[in-house]
Amino acid sequence: MADWKGGLRRVLYPAYESRLLRRLPDNLPQHVGVMLDGNRRWAKAVGRDTAHGHRAGAANIEPLLGWCDEVGIQVVTLWLLSTDNLNRPEAELEPLLEIIEEAVDSLADQRRWRLHPVGALDLLPARTAERLKAAAEATSDVDGMLVNVAVGYGGRREIADAVRSLLLEHAAKGTTLEELATIIDVEHISDHLYTKGQPDPDLVIRTSGEQRLGGFLLWQSAKSEFYFCEAYWPEFRRVDFLRAIRAYALRERRFGS
Repeated sequence: MADWKGGLRRVLYPAYESRLLRRLPDNLPQHVGVMLDGNRRWAKAVGRDTAHGHRAGAANIEPLLGWCDEVGIQVVTLWLLSTDNLNRPEAELEPLLEIIEEAVDSLADQRRWRLHPVGALDLLPARTAERLKAAAEATSDVDGMLVNVAVGYGGRREIADAVRSLLLEHAAKGTTLEELATIIDVEHISDHLYTKGQPDPDLVIRTSGEQRLGGFLLWQSAKSEFYFCEAYWPEFRRVDFLRAIRAYALRERRFGS
């Protein structure tokens, strides 16, 4: 029965996806953030170890970016590793970092997308940080979609880093704290975020059924739309992505008004 249903889905889904794609409205998101959640739970569900789940999740990144290209997304932010994740046992963390490094290297080698690491790189092992920087340098001239690779990322840490950078900048200029207090505003802090110069995310997608931000793009997502998908990240499909884009396009964005 399961094989029969799977075969039917393989026949019907391509037609369904094509119809979804044709009927997408014009008001599509410019920047999409994706919380790639559920690798470990997926691995447990299929009777495999955690590393297998992370590898399966890494393998799904390139298809996602292809789907984003297909509908004309300009910026994608992928949350691959949080600052909290750095506290995981070394036996899990070390293979996970290697999988992330390999995935980022593979994306850079294709030269289809411009990669930009976001996160507290100083918290990462030197090897990981260097490979992320190398991927950014290798793709800096690519005329393609901008892909933020969030590794060692935490929203609170980002805001703290932005404020620290702002203070150091003005200290170098000789600005007093009193003077800074009179001029500081939202734009000043935004200009020091990891994503400075980029549009804020219009849509944030989280897989695995969890319905919380967990620290992802806390500052930037103040006016974002959210889409929560039940599928674990390794089984997130093109049809799931298109449904998320359609859901966004059908909403009436009010921006707090």
